[in-house]
Amino acid sequence: MKRLYSFFLVVCLGLNAAAWAHGDAHKPKEISGAILAQEQAFGRQCDPKKVTRTVKVAMADSMRYLPSEIRVRRGETVRFEVRNSGKIMHELVLGTLSDLKAHADLMRKHPGMEHDEPHMAHVAPGRTERLVWQFTRAGEFHYGCLVPGHFEAGMVGKIIVK
Repeated sequence: MKRLYSFFLVVCLGLNAAAWAHGDAHKPKEISGAILAQEQAFGRQCDPKKVTRTVKVAMADSMRYLPSEIRVRRGETVRFEVRNSGKIMHELVLGTLSDLKAHADLMRKHPGMEHDEPHMAHVAPGRTERLVWQFTRAGEFHYGCLVPGHFEAGMVGKIIVK
């Protein structure tokens, strides 16, 4: 019995060590100050020091954005201040309309899937989040909430870059 107890103790300590070694891998992502300037069809993340304009975007449980249309100049670096005055989580995700639709479909199939990129702001109720984006190409782009059901309910806006 004493050998069984000793074996059990060694196994438990080994499992504990594995858990401690796992560390804080599930901590929320923190921005380290490095800018990941991966070019997208709709632009790229940019240094907040280069912001040329701030656009305040309001969203709530009505499944609408205010404003619903934003006009920017090609090359302009915009800070989006995204305020959620609702009682449920919302987000603002920049992209092409086809990419947003595909991502919304994926989120509907896998609602617990994490997605966190520089062109996304996940905003808890009563909070404000910010993202900085440089629009490097002219065209018509969009922003939407990809929480399952929100995009389909009309939570989408348009960005016109000239």
